[in-house]
Amino acid sequence: MVLIAAAVCTKAGKTIVSRQFVEMTKARIEGLLAAFPKLMTSGKQHTFVETDSVRYVYQPLEKLYMLLITTKASNILEDLETLRLFSKVIPEYCRSLEEKEIIDNAFDLIFAFDEIVALGYRESVNLAQIKTFVEMDSHEEKVYQAVRQTQEREAKQKMRERAKELQRQRMEMKKSGGSGRGVGGGSGPEGFGNRFGSGGGGISSDSISSLSTPSANIAEINKPAPAAAKSSAPRNALKLGGKSRDADTFVDQLKNEGEKVVSTPLPTAAASAAAKAKPVSDVPMDSVHLRMEDKVVIRIGRDGGLQTFELSGLLSLRISDEKYGRIKVQLDNTDQRGIQLQTHPNVDKELFRSSNQIGLKNPAKPFPLNTDVGVLKWRYQTQDESAVPLTINCWPSENAEGGCDVNIEYELEHTRLELQDVCITIPLPMGITPSIAECDGDYNHDSRKNQLLWNLPVIDASSKQGSMEFSVPSSIPGDFFPLDVTFSSKIPYAELAPAKVMLVDDGSDVKFSAETVFYTDKFEIV
Repeated sequence: MVLIAAAVCTKAGKTIVSRQFVEMTKARIEGLLAAFPKLMTSGKQHTFVETDSVRYVYQPLEKLYMLLITTKASNILEDLETLRLFSKVIPEYCRSLEEKEIIDNAFDLIFAFDEIVALGYRESVNLAQIKTFVEMDSHEEKVYQAVRQTQEREAKQKMRERAKELQRQRMEMKKSGGSGRGVGGGSGPEGFGNRFGSGGGGISSDSISSLSTPSANIAEINKPAPAAAKSSAPRNALKLGGKSRDADTFVDQLKNEGEKVVSTPLPTAAASAAAKAKPVSDVPMDSVHLRMEDKVVIRIGRDGGLQTFELSGLLSLRISDEKYGRIKVQLDNTDQRGIQLQTHPNVDKELFRSSNQIGLKNPAKPFPLNTDVGVLKWRYQTQDESAVPLTINCWPSENAEGGCDVNIEYELEHTRLELQDVCITIPLPMGITPSIAECDGDYNHDSRKNQLLWNLPVIDASSKQGSMEFSVPSSIPGDFFPLDVTFSSKIPYAELAPAKVMLVDDGSDVKFSAETVFYTDKFEIV
């Protein structure tokens, strides 16, 4: 078959959306579309109408027509099958079959049409594949965007801190009346290269970046200024914003020329949660801040049996006051599972092994300032089913009506944990609405993605069990897998916790803040 064009038009013959698939002039296509309503015969119902050169295959859609224009040599049965697929695509992207709705979603429809037909010939695709191809959803892209936004926020924070530091140095130089040293001296955050070089057992920038969070890349932005740089030019302190100002100037020029420019803000961290980025904490930060992060990958068979369990964690240290640079961190370790711990290469392993304290091999050297430094990481893999903190049992059974009755239940196995924002995502057959009989918590049916979302704000020892029951017509048990589970918690899976922070010199306690995040990187029942 050779399909010339596909179009959505009104009953009066007005073309709303048209897509041609072969080389043809615009005037020719417009002539073919304009001829269609004149060929319609009132009082008769047909699926196609022909002229001397082409065949029109159409299907009424309430007030509209889904129209295909093909050659007369094409197979009419294949034409009708292709027409049915085109007709199914339109409700997937339009909430109603109205002219305005078609116009608003015109580009989505055109992209979908292009997946069905290529160069005039039908592609071997179904509706689910078309949706996947058009959506082009990428988990890696979402993670990249979330990391990039974090880096941008931290770069702006670094820029502000750098500006304050330069301002402070200029004021000190004015008071002293001397020329002073360059702005890249060792006393500020930019002096870390000198104090943490390869000599003396200090932490090198390479080894720091290997265990730091993504914000460690910001160190490239904050390279020391040349010694010859003149500190008397305050505009240089905000040099990092140069590109942003150029972009703003360009936008202003467009506006002055009469162009309509709409500013689109960057997505917030909450909006990127579908990317499965780590949860954002609102814990106030002291001059010494510790962050403990646990993430878990779990894969369980639908009939039971643990296939994958992998826990990975990182303890990061951030110091924002230079007087607390030389410290030790005392940890409480009550783990009984055999989690593998690994310290940073520049951390004193013997000190950690003997007393669970984290300190540098060379105690005379301080930790870097204003940088998240990973000092301890851990990993745990097992096939022991008791390691799974939350068990999910999905039991679909066929009923007499040709559908399935589905029972799903959960149970919190580790009652010391408190899981927050739990979401269990259940796939559904396409175009089917479930009938909910019973549900602990809340649920939401996403008809566009064909998913049932079971949401539970908190699962803890007082609400460690719950269930949901629903029925789905025209389905089989395999339609409800794989299930996807997400949650977060402020209680770590690994039973590690910072107990206190001490100065190296006199052992006095240092006030510190700590935060813990435990979340699912991937949790599925397949």
